[in-house]
Amino acid sequence: MVKFILKKFFYGLVVLLGVVTTIFFLFNVLPGDPASVMLGQRANKDAIEAIHKDLGTDRPLLNQYLNYLNDLSPVSIHNYVDEDDLAYLNPNKYSWTALFTLGKKEVVVLKYPYLRRSYITKRDVSDIIRETLPETAVLAFAAIVIASLIGILLGIVTAVKKNSFLDRCIFFFATVFGMSAPSFLVGLIVAWLFGYVLADYTGLNPSGSLYDLDVWNGEELKLKNLILPAVTLGVRPLSIVIQLTRSSLLEVLSQDYIRTAKAKGLSFSRIVFKHALKNALNPVITAISGWFAGLMAGAVFVEKIFSWKGIGNEVVDALNNNDLPVVMGATIVFASIFVVINISVDIIYGVLDPRVRVK
Repeated sequence: MVKFILKKFFYGLVVLLGVVTTIFFLFNVLPGDPASVMLGQRANKDAIEAIHKDLGTDRPLLNQYLNYLNDLSPVSIHNYVDEDDLAYLNPNKYSWTALFTLGKKEVVVLKYPYLRRSYITKRDVSDIIRETLPETAVLAFAAIVIASLIGILLGIVTAVKKNSFLDRCIFFFATVFGMSAPSFLVGLIVAWLFGYVLADYTGLNPSGSLYDLDVWNGEELKLKNLILPAVTLGVRPLSIVIQLTRSSLLEVLSQDYIRTAKAKGLSFSRIVFKHALKNALNPVITAISGWFAGLMAGAVFVEKIFSWKGIGNEVVDALNNNDLPVVMGATIVFASIFVVINISVDIIYGVLDPRVRVK
């Protein structure tokens, strides 16, 4: 089991290394000068050169890449003497604990990954992500809960009412509206219909975040602002859960032990909910566990449409302003969430089913 877990962690690190390498070289070949973005109209030759020196962009690209990996690594090697060194242990950048020294200038430290600073706000990217990620996580969790509860219920209905008019209507919704329509289009329709046209009946706002600023009371929790973006974000996983539940339940209902239960005179509802459903939900739970990380990454356009103050909204603003450190940092965080969830699911499978460890 230990070997299995270590192998999964190794594969996860390889995936993260590939993601970091790809986004670093991808964003470093894009046109534009970060010094010009940071300085704006105040840009001059001396100021631009000073910014390039501070960012290390005046060094060869390979050196920049290795330094970027060193910044991201929790265990890293830094120079604590020469301030001109790219890997200088700057107290304004890093929060560390020294482990041991290497020679007269280098030290191995344990630190938080350093995701650089925003070109626009000059804030640490890690601070920006720390503030916005929780709201995105709440939105993704609400969306997956809505998709799971409603999707499993409708999946049971379509399986029980196979080939009926109701089955065809739900299937049409799941394939056409759920799978085919892009999230930004669904978001615009939902915001317009329930936030404007039916606003007097629903009482919902087309924009707003989990916390709204009140002039008299300060920040107030507004859970109703969560409804529309969560529904929008949950439409696609809802469609998949419906189809998975339907196909899996139909397959289970054709098994011999179900026919035996029918022969014993058990009611159909008892057969479905007590015997068939718990076996049919295995692939559904697998899909749900994988969708959570996907929803966090896919919340970018939904958050922008509904003015939700999450990391997706921050990424869109960063892209508009060419604020690359924020975009790169958010991409790395999303990739890390994907890897952690996939590793966790694989380990759980390995514990529950020893055959997975053999494969």
